[in-house]
Amino acid sequence: MANHILVIASLLAIACAMVTAFEPSPLQDFCVADPTSSARVNGLACLDSKMVQANHFSFSGLHIPGNTSNPLGSAVKPVFVGQLPGLNTLGISMARIDYAPWVLEGKLFVGFVTSNPENRLITKFLEKGDVFVFPIGLVHFQRNVGHGSAFSISSLSSQNPGVVLVANALFGSTPSIPNDILAKAFQVDESVEAPARAWVDEAEVRMPAKTSAD
Repeated sequence: MANHILVIASLLAIACAMVTAFEPSPLQDFCVADPTSSARVNGLACLDSKMVQANHFSFSGLHIPGNTSNPLGSAVKPVFVGQLPGLNTLGISMARIDYAPWVLEGKLFVGFVTSNPENRLITKFLEKGDVFVFPIGLVHFQRNVGHGSAFSISSLSSQNPGVVLVANALFGSTPSIPNDILAKAFQVDESVEAPARAWVDEAEVRMPAKTSAD
């Protein structure tokens, strides 16, 4: 998995984090990914340029809505190097994010939290045609606040960012993070984190099967 981590915040505003790094510029015109190669490189090995075709640089289906019938009420359709081999070594990718409806109309509520010690919450309501930037490495969230469906197109600074659900990582890891460590980190009694583990366990049962981006 690449160093970039794309974090999808839940509609319950679960805290999230993003691990980031920068990818180097390519040394050639293109390096179409060859997933069949056994070569171990930082990224994917290059397909023989004589075998490269136009479909290695194109992707179809970004217009198709995702299924938001899951505990998070959102769906991500990635256009990473696994779906678009021509992205290899370019350090960029895209994703379509669909959101289940909430309570208002025609808006997306987004925000991020600045770093310590200020920890300031910066939010904005977005409407059709608006653009919003999440600074690298900051906790962030998105929520549909409309009666109908909503979706956004996200540009990412990695060819193969991964997806992490932080609640699952903290409370559903294998093996589990010790209760006393979580209690200390969140400054709560150990009994408080038990319901969070139960929520994650229940959510994982109801979540649709995950598909690999590779």
